[in-house]
Amino acid sequence: MIKTLLLIGTGGFLGSVSRFLASRFVQNNICSAFPFGTFFVNITGCLLIGIIYGISERSSLLTYEWKMFLAVGFCGGFTTFSTFANENLALLKDGAYFHFLLYSGSTVFLGILATFLGVLLTKIF
Repeated sequence: MIKTLLLIGTGGFLGSVSRFLASRFVQNNICSAFPFGTFFVNITGCLLIGIIYGISERSSLLTYEWKMFLAVGFCGGFTTFSTFANENLALLKDGAYFHFLLYSGSTVFLGILATFLGVLLTKIF
């Protein structure tokens, strides 16, 4: 159990640092009120977790430990759903209803689609 917790914690640390760097890079390179940085990491994280679970369902390539490290740890640290909720609340408070609808709707739809595509990719290759 201690080993699993350490794997998840290490994965979470790496995922969180990766989220910060990726989100900041995207947001700093796109000048917009739309939160593209968080949008990017949420969709990418959904794709990654789809690939991880797709691979683990198809083969024994990923051990339980690797699945915990990658899916629970890294992807759990990488995705930012709480930030997503907070940013949507800020958009609503600012009266940016169009951005709110666009951001929340496209993140949910594309997140589910990206997860599906991640699983599908593992079945193709």
